Amino acid sequence: MSALEPRDADVADISDRSRLRDEPADTVLSRSHRSLSIGIVSVVLLIAFEATAVGTAMPVAARELDGVSLYAFAFSGFFTTSLFGMVLSGQWSDRRGPLGPLTAGIGSFAAGLLLAGTAGAMWVFILGRAVQGLGGGLVIVALYVVISRAYPERLRPSIMAAFAAATTVRAAPGASRSRAAKCAVRASASWSRARLSRTAAAP
Repeated sequence: MSALEPRDADVADISDRSRLRDEPADTVLSRSHRSLSIGIVSVVLLIAFEATAVGTAMPVAARELDGVSLYAFAFSGFFTTSLFGMVLSGQWSDRRGPLGPLTAGIGSFAAGLLLAGTAGAMWVFILGRAVQGLGGGLVIVALYVVISRAYPERLRPSIMAAFAAATTVRAAPGASRSRAAKCAVRASASWSRARLSRTAAAP
């Protein structure tokens, strides 16, 4: 078989370029990735909003539960178990894929919200926050693994940008966050109902 003549090679190259231009560009919101992209951003947005709301509502919760002296443990417990969850999720994902830690993480996060929202004592509230932190750590790392496996390399910067944008809920102006959280607490009969309303919205 003879090699293509230079003119034939040029024609073939032009034909390939025209075909690529005619094909719609694949994006994170294309049909093949749309549901996954929306799901990822929704989960991250929920976790970020919860962290923002809890930070504002914590003084009310600590006073109602007579646990001001244990105030710091509600945050340190969350972050400590979150770090443990991240390590566990990474190893779990490497061995069996991200579906297991992602499912367990969402379940733990919702269970932690429910436990903290129904707490009648400060130690129960702290326990709920710890369970919630474990779930958050499992979810975040599992989502990174999902992104690396489900998206081609050229789409990863786009979905990671959306991921990062969802976390900027925490960076909203302090006054706006405070007013929003206080309105949510006042609209409910107590801070517990405000937290439980977010549990109902968990995926």
